Amino acid sequence: MFNFIVDQQPKPMQFSATIWHIDEKKRERLANFGRYAAECLPKFIERVQFAAGDELELLIHPSGVVPVMTFLKGNHSAQFTNLTFICGVDVPTRKNRFEVVYSLLSVRFNARIRVRTYTDEIAPIESITSVFKGANWYEREVYDLFGVWFNNHPDLRRILTDYGFEGHPLRKDFPLSGYNEVRYDPELKRIVYEPTELAQEFRKFDLETPWETFPAFRNASMTSGYEEISLKKPEIEAPKGDKK
Repeated sequence: MFNFIVDQQPKPMQFSATIWHIDEKKRERLANFGRYAAECLPKFIERVQFAAGDELELLIHPSGVVPVMTFLKGNHSAQFTNLTFICGVDVPTRKNRFEVVYSLLSVRFNARIRVRTYTDEIAPIESITSVFKGANWYEREVYDLFGVWFNNHPDLRRILTDYGFEGHPLRKDFPLSGYNEVRYDPELKRIVYEPTELAQEFRKFDLETPWETFPAFRNASMTSGYEEISLKKPEIEAPKGDKK
């Protein structure tokens, strides 16, 4: 059984300027919990890693969404009972272009964890509304903006876009102007929907990105930011005794 002990001692005040202070003790506890979770669910957890130094992430197979969420919520050593958000990511260059990210909070242990899985335009992901009731609207939002389908969702329909909206606006291949224009027609005295017409001569293409003015953002060490956690338990050195 894994023991997720919370450090109750007050932390020393930090006076040096820093972007983010990493608590090494807490980081080690999170790493140990990641190994423990991978041992309990080896069928579903494909990788355990840190993001941005000390943010624990579990990368799982799509078929393991419900079992992993059930484990993280109900296991005595985890108790991640709060679902803080679900979001989608679109990377068109990947075979499975969509990534669904779940963020959980354990109030009992004052810890956070992210669970990431993947899918494409066709394959659905199992809904976790049976585990977290609050996932209802989050999954509807991911479906509305990315088009990811969630099986066994009680009411999977659009939540942010208008009725009759075409496409999914946060996909990378969705046009900025959209497919339809919504406007008020003074002659008809009502709202009308029309196909978007954008004259070519009025279009402006800016191929330069504002981030190019900050060379540090092109540094791979700042953008990669992921550190894989070895699933092997660290060896504990035996106390040195007198040789006979």
